[in-house]
Amino acid sequence: MSGESNSGTNYVRKKMLRIGLISPYSLTIPGGVQAQVLGLARELRKMGHEARVLGPCDGPPPEPFVTPLGNSLPTAANGSIVPLAPDPSAALRTIRAINDEAFDVLHLHEPIAPGPTVTALLLRLAPMVGTFHAAGDIAWYGRLSKGVNWIADFLDARVAVSPQARELAHRYLGGDYEILFNGIENDLYSRPNVVRGETKSIFFCGRYEPRKGLAVLLEAFEKIADDVQLWVASDGEGIEELKAKYFHDGRILWLGRITDAEKIDRLAKCSVFCAPSLHSESFGIVVLEAMASGAPVVASSLEGYRNVATHDVNGWLIEPGDVRGLTESLAKIIDDQQLAERLRQSGLERAKELSMRRLAEIYVEIYHKVLERESFDPDHHPKSRVVRMFSDRVLRKPQWL
Repeated sequence: MSGESNSGTNYVRKKMLRIGLISPYSLTIPGGVQAQVLGLARELRKMGHEARVLGPCDGPPPEPFVTPLGNSLPTAANGSIVPLAPDPSAALRTIRAINDEAFDVLHLHEPIAPGPTVTALLLRLAPMVGTFHAAGDIAWYGRLSKGVNWIADFLDARVAVSPQARELAHRYLGGDYEILFNGIENDLYSRPNVVRGETKSIFFCGRYEPRKGLAVLLEAFEKIADDVQLWVASDGEGIEELKAKYFHDGRILWLGRITDAEKIDRLAKCSVFCAPSLHSESFGIVVLEAMASGAPVVASSLEGYRNVATHDVNGWLIEPGDVRGLTESLAKIIDDQQLAERLRQSGLERAKELSMRRLAEIYVEIYHKVLERESFDPDHHPKSRVVRMFSDRVLRKPQWL
């Protein structure tokens, strides 16, 4: 596909793009955004594109294609602690990495989170796509709305992962957003040789935060039959109090933080996966992971989870905080094998619909569109003062002939 710019030059679509995906969160600490960034990069690379991920790393980079930008600093946001890197040293590393790599296009995840994504926005070395993940009460949105929300205007395309994420971003930043799902790498979650349900078990996985509903699940589990285990893969400030409260219940296995490989193995073995969150879920990626693993799902009926699951079709949804309803639902799925199998099969189909490959293909089309726009209007977003001052050192050359 080609188009003609005002200067008479022609844009040419290339088979291979150099794509820089930037995460504001530490890539060595598990999280939904980090998983999406790394998974999307893997899929783009399978498609033949040169995709690299830039972000903070508190330890060795998790993939060879990751460029570390320094350590993170724990920061409070949305009722949890997120690992951001808002310090000047991370900003300088970001500037150097973006220039050295000469990316065709930059893909910023959580574009206005303090740190590398904001640095990229201010630098403006390449066309930029922004994906907004968050929903709920995010501190930096309120701060940016007080006079500096204009930085989001430097994005060439805006994507939100759910209607709730779009509502939050639009409330503070305005603008138009395309809603795209979070993707799942289905192949990673296949464990055909693992036998499900040899031990009756309920699996909970996620960093401990009160809003994740673990306390509700533990209260509900007290009334579950004695031959059922509860696997709790979680850590974080405050979880020791729950462990002390339920130390007498030997059916509970406190696993702490586990690796992705162990998480997938337990998703393949458990009788049911439970996501009992109370509020502030933008997109149900944990629900989608369970579906891709073939695990029946019981989850709270939150808007974020309803983006993925439909009650009594591919999941079993209950009111948040309903202890009795959660007890009855978990027991029902464990005891009714016909229902569990129906939910399991429908969940697998839903996961295929939301594959990372499909998501990557859509994003590639967006990347090409913003590059075409650059060919028509090279000064659509004027270069920053820093770039103008050091223009002789800028390595990226716009992709038109």
